[in-house]
Amino acid sequence: MRLFAAIDIDPQVQDRIERIQQRLTRDMALSGNEVRWVRPGQVHLTLKFLGELRDNLITQVCDVVMHTAAEYQGFDLRVQGLGVFGRPARVVWAGCEVPPELVEIQTRLENEFEKIGWDKEHRPFTGHLTICRVKSPAAGRRLAKAVEAYADECFGTVSVDQLVLYESQLSRTGPEYNAVCSASLK
Repeated sequence: MRLFAAIDIDPQVQDRIERIQQRLTRDMALSGNEVRWVRPGQVHLTLKFLGELRDNLITQVCDVVMHTAAEYQGFDLRVQGLGVFGRPARVVWAGCEVPPELVEIQTRLENEFEKIGWDKEHRPFTGHLTICRVKSPAAGRRLAKAVEAYADECFGTVSVDQLVLYESQLSRTGPEYNAVCSASLK
C-alpha cells in the first residue's frame, strides 16, 4: 500500500479552488496534455508521505495517527494564495497558514514515524495544497505568471478536527485516495 497522513479540506474551500482551476483552464486554454488538475474532492494537506509499505505495518501506522490526534485540540487553518514549485512550474499550490498547532502535529508525526522506521523529511514543512501538476514546461512558465494574480486570493478557512491516513492508488486518470483510518483531534 502507498500511504500518506493528511488533513482533509472543507468542501467550501474545495469549491473555491475548483472555480480557480476552471478559470485558469479557460483563460489559458490549457489542455490535459499540459496539466493535470487535482480533483477538488481530493485536495488535502499532506503531513507525511510514507510511500509503499507492507500490510503488516498498517496497524502500527494507524496507531501513530490515532495517538497523535488524541494529543491535540482542533484548530482553524486559513487557505490563501497561489504559488508554484519549480522553474518552470511543475506544481501549482494553494497556500496554507502554518499555525503552531499544525507545526506541532506535523513534527510529532515525523518523530513517531521515525521511531518505527521512516526517515525524517529533510526539507522544512510547508503548508500547501497541491492543485495542479504541470506536464509541459511551456505551460509551467505560463502558469507561474498567471498565478501571480492570485497571490492574495482567500479560499477560506478549514476547521481541522481530524487526521486521516490515506492509501493512494495510482491510475491512468490520476491517483485515487481511500481513507485507511481517521482519528479525531480532542
